[in-house]
Amino acid sequence: MAKSKAVKKSNGNGKSVLVEKSATSDNVFHRSGFGEYISSIILGANDGIITTFVVVAGATGASLEPVVIVILGFANVLGDAVSMGMGNYLGEKSAEDYNRGQRTNEEQAIETHPEEERSEVREIFKKWNFAGKDLDRAVEIVTSDKKTWVDIMMRQELGIVERGFQGPIKEGVITFVAFIVAGSVPLIPFLLPALRDNGAFYSMIFSGVELFSIGAMRAFISPQKWIKGGLEMLAVGAIASGLAYAVGYYVDKIINNF
Repeated sequence: MAKSKAVKKSNGNGKSVLVEKSATSDNVFHRSGFGEYISSIILGANDGIITTFVVVAGATGASLEPVVIVILGFANVLGDAVSMGMGNYLGEKSAEDYNRGQRTNEEQAIETHPEEERSEVREIFKKWNFAGKDLDRAVEIVTSDKKTWVDIMMRQELGIVERGFQGPIKEGVITFVAFIVAGSVPLIPFLLPALRDNGAFYSMIFSGVELFSIGAMRAFISPQKWIKGGLEMLAVGAIASGLAYAVGYYVDKIINNF
């Protein structure tokens, strides 16, 4: 999630006012809400593609029939999608539970040690170059409202940005959907009569394009160049599927030789 910072700006009357500014306020994905969940999309899609194509590669190495590959693939997609979605939800929910506990602690600290907490607010504004009357006024404004006071302490002292209960639910659902959609693509060639005879080859092509595209999307949440992100993801998928194919091939040979 994008971080926020406070800055001083003139209000036109020669006085400074406190303004909260998002570090990524100019980013179209941040404004649309897409950027907040892109990491979950990438996580779910990446795992969906790789785990499904690993199943395809292993089954192909073992010379299994296309219908068996499809059954194994979709079983893997559904089972892993539920696991990934629930895992992401529970992880985010645990983080939110921790955040609520920290908010309760801050509220109690303000009640029991108001002067100490007020001094901490003052130190925060000093770091933002507030001084003199501007500093006194900023501290007075913030500490006059308990919720605002706690919000400042949560963000600036503890580094916690709260999203509420809807955050974990959305994270879990987005991860689940991304896994299902991306994880189903490597199985498409086995469902189409025109591609079925060379299903493994087309599955590899489809998966490669998907992996590169998902890797390139990482450029939205990191300074990494899109082509580097795409190639890295493609390399990870190639290594994983290569190992799976080798395991399927040699295990099949070993079993058939007994």
